[in-house]
Amino acid sequence: MKADQYRQMIAGVLGNDLIYFYWKGRVALYALLKAMKVAPGDEVIVPGFTCVVVSNAIKYTGARPVYVDVEKDTMNPAPESFYRAVTGKTKVVLVQNTFGLSTAVDEISAFARAQNIFTIEDCTHGFGGLFKGKPNGSYCDAAFFSTQWNKPFSTGIGGFASVNNHELIPGLEKVNRDLIHPSLKDRMVLAMLLFSRDHILTDSNYWTLRSLYRFLSRNDLVIGSSQGGELTGTEMPPGYFKSISGVQVKKGIRSLGDFAALLERRKENGGIYTRLLADHGKYHVGWKLHPDHCFLKYPALVKNRDDFEEKARKKKIELGDWFCSPVYPVRNNWELWDLDPAKIPNALYLSEHIVNFPAETQYPEKVVKFAEKFMDEIL
Repeated sequence: MKADQYRQMIAGVLGNDLIYFYWKGRVALYALLKAMKVAPGDEVIVPGFTCVVVSNAIKYTGARPVYVDVEKDTMNPAPESFYRAVTGKTKVVLVQNTFGLSTAVDEISAFARAQNIFTIEDCTHGFGGLFKGKPNGSYCDAAFFSTQWNKPFSTGIGGFASVNNHELIPGLEKVNRDLIHPSLKDRMVLAMLLFSRDHILTDSNYWTLRSLYRFLSRNDLVIGSSQGGELTGTEMPPGYFKSISGVQVKKGIRSLGDFAALLERRKENGGIYTRLLADHGKYHVGWKLHPDHCFLKYPALVKNRDDFEEKARKKKIELGDWFCSPVYPVRNNWELWDLDPAKIPNALYLSEHIVNFPAETQYPEKVVKFAEKFMDEIL
């Protein structure tokens, strides 16, 4: 079966074949939280520099996300920030591979284990990367991965969970009995979007099609990374808890065939960007972090993001805006997701200035030339 082939290909990277597939990565997170019996009254500690769908998955269980600030150099929280946030209500600590970087996962997971607290690794940016020589997703009780657009490898939308704590398996399999199957319409629309991505998207129409896709998905007119209700409230949307489709499995198998070369290119480009920014005295990913960084995207900081993005648009540079909000991409009403911005000053600063250089481009010199021209606008 194709699903078994897909599972074994993923297992070859992770060194773990306890893989469970879902319609989206956030669904995998929700399933893991339910398997851990997270319920109303519980708290889940998360980085205060995350995606709203992570917060939503927690809210859908009735639990409360508790945010901790990040460090500016790693864009991940220091271990001590997690430790200070633990209360008698803490059920899970969630650690994150931000843009592909893992930090202190071993320390955090060991601390939580000693406190009888579950840990989940958010590997939505980190598939294929390593931390201290072990694959991302290896250290915690479980991990979840995304195969959305622009993730380490893509199935259009999609995701999966990897389980390291075998005690979770009976509960997870019980939770998974409630998964619904993608409809024929779901499969047909996704197939159309994948075809468009592979055969229509170009450098010249990137910005136009990105804006169009976001508008259509935000208004629930196409299958999107985030549907409208996920960006405006904390009620679980209809059809949320959905399993994977054959369309995604087939695309995943094809995508993984090119993955090793793509991962190597991202790392090479990460080195190119670090050298450029470091030589000019700008914010950059420190060289000591490179061995544990798989560079899904390269974070840079600019004085005025709107102006910088407009310049990139004119030069046909595929600049990203991931984490332009502490609960990306939501820009307001953060109280709905229990976020107090006063408690995350570093994350707030980063979100106000961050842009993402493309890490998988085959033409990094084009990005370098653009950055050199506008270096005064980079922090």
